[in-house]
Amino acid sequence: MSELEQRDNALDRESVNSKKAQEKAKSPAKKKEDKPKLSARISRWVKDLKGELKKVTWPTLKDTMKHVGTVIACVVLVGVFIWVFDFVARQVVSALLNLFG
Repeated sequence: MSELEQRDNALDRESVNSKKAQEKAKSPAKKKEDKPKLSARISRWVKDLKGELKKVTWPTLKDTMKHVGTVIACVVLVGVFIWVFDFVARQVVSALLNLFG
């Protein structure tokens, strides 16, 4: 038996064993799990949310303004690039149409 066949057989045996273990873990008489009420889940979610928001390091006004300035500068730069590209493309298309038209 080749090494590859041995590995395949071993994997098959492991999967069969794991399926059997899963079946044993499931009890035949499942009892109905009591789920918390919706209002309790929402209030817990809000409490968790408040706790997580306390951990956040919020940026200062100076940092925020610096980042806003950077975003605006990038938007203007990309806008100018697109405008120049559009202008050049329009001129090229017009020249080709005039040449062949």
